[in-house]
Amino acid sequence: MLRTSRWHPSRLVKASIAIGLAIMGTVLVWAALPRPSAPDSALVGAPDGDSMSTSPSTSKPASEGHSARGNERDVRDKVTGLVLPESDPVAVSIPKLGVRSKLIHLGRDKYGSMEVPQNAASAGWFSGGAAPGALGPAVIAGHVTWDGAPAVFHRLGTLRPGDRVAVARKDGRTAVFTVSRVDRFSKSRFPSKAVYGAIDHAGLRLITCGGTYDAARHRYLDNVVVFARLQAVRGPGG
Repeated sequence: MLRTSRWHPSRLVKASIAIGLAIMGTVLVWAALPRPSAPDSALVGAPDGDSMSTSPSTSKPASEGHSARGNERDVRDKVTGLVLPESDPVAVSIPKLGVRSKLIHLGRDKYGSMEVPQNAASAGWFSGGAAPGALGPAVIAGHVTWDGAPAVFHRLGTLRPGDRVAVARKDGRTAVFTVSRVDRFSKSRFPSKAVYGAIDHAGLRLITCGGTYDAARHRYLDNVVVFARLQAVRGPGG
């Protein structure tokens, strides 16, 4: 005689629980898988792969001239020190290093990261941020090497607190900054907030590459960042 097997309700419940746990496990495994990261914002124009991993994620592109950069409105009532009106920069000089460069304008690339200078001799000003001397962090970037040869910011990492950086502006004024800090950061841990975030004074950040050069990946592993603060003004009305 054939024995007819019956499906007991408790077995149905156990089977449902098992299927549910299997689905949940699959979801958790998928969630744990690594996701593709955004490409580095780089000084990709450099033949030697001198790249700058700098993403101005905390500042917004200028929508109305150069007003309301970043979150400066949040700190306007807490401003400290000397602050100038907005005026585009035209040149930067660093007396200690013998550096003088005209400044090109740098916008954002297709990934939303800062563009980079396309030659060895010129530094560039990030026009999506503050103008040098105005409230907020003005950002100027330059290459450390180009095709294996020293570039405009080759010795930037040798600056020390107290050194001066001067930025000539279209309004005829020259904003003179004093270096407060020089740091080196891994590109994988670039401090976007510290570099591009809102501040209560007129600041300046000079950026280039540094650290070990990875020949296989054609890029430097770190960034050198010089932090400075507006100290004096030369020229009309200064």
